[in-house]
Amino acid sequence: MHALDNAERHSPSVDIIIPYYRRRDMLERCLDSLEQTRYPSMGIIVVDNGGTEAGLIFLVKRYRNARLLRLAENRGYAGGCNAGLKSSTADYVVFMNDDTEHDPLWLEQLVRAVSEDDHISALQPKILALKPYKKGKKIFDYAGAAGGMIDRLGYPWCLGRTFSGVEPDKGQYESGQDIFWASGVAMFVQRAVAEELGGFDEDFFMQMEEIDLSWRMKLAGYRVRSVPSSVVLHEGGASLPGGSAEKIYFNHRNNVAMLLKNLGAARLLWVIPLRLLLDLAAALFYITQFPGGLKKSGAVFRAWSCNIRSIAAIMKKRRTVQSLRVVGDRTIFCHSPLSLIARRG
Repeated sequence: MHALDNAERHSPSVDIIIPYYRRRDMLERCLDSLEQTRYPSMGIIVVDNGGTEAGLIFLVKRYRNARLLRLAENRGYAGGCNAGLKSSTADYVVFMNDDTEHDPLWLEQLVRAVSEDDHISALQPKILALKPYKKGKKIFDYAGAAGGMIDRLGYPWCLGRTFSGVEPDKGQYESGQDIFWASGVAMFVQRAVAEELGGFDEDFFMQMEEIDLSWRMKLAGYRVRSVPSSVVLHEGGASLPGGSAEKIYFNHRNNVAMLLKNLGAARLLWVIPLRLLLDLAAALFYITQFPGGLKKSGAVFRAWSCNIRSIAAIMKKRRTVQSLRVVGDRTIFCHSPLSLIARRG
């Protein structure tokens, strides 16, 4: 007991922040898994996004150092995480999906990695698909895989993820490296840095908020890295099914808003017109899909319409982001689009 107390005193504190919305079975499975984490100074903050489940507090209290934070309304992944961030006093926080399970040493590996460099602001574990893993197959999960990247047009992609799907994990990404963004499936960050940069953009609600925050971290001179020795399993698509019209809407809307906020002025002048043309092409492609093609196509137009109506607010955010910039776009985008496409395909 005394050895555990000493370990807690000398270990950096970490709060796991889990936004929750009406999937008690997933949350319980996630908390059961976190209970096996071999790290002595870990707390858990479950953020109930506008729910009214009377028994939820009793569920959360069953777990070590876990507490429940209730919000009056559903503020999405971004708002739920920000509420948890505001209530935390830990050295580090992990923004985590509730459809995850975890290797017992996952957190210890992340804390060890962040201690190597004060300029590291965020880390991402290796994220494997949960269901195949349960059947003995190690396959990267679509939402993050071995680390998030982005091309010069602002399209996000991942190490271990291709145009046609995801790769099996054969040890090809076992060396930690600098990445562009850390997945919100399990995003380990310095709490002070996240607070300094204002946390997630709550207008995103869900989808790409972690890419936006990672981008702002890099503009401010911080590093984002992968830690493949840390392993998290993710069910994927449990919150919002892939290919749904709502997911298409959030992805297109938030991606363009992110570009408007974070790109340098010179690059913005040619990227946004090109992206408009490419999104129009995407909308035409969605029409050919059955079922729901028209709804999916309409989601693209809704996304652009929303950004046009919100342009004044987005430009206000842009001024704040650009005022914190210490790194140029040339440094951040150090690969050509063609080389990136070759690596993904």
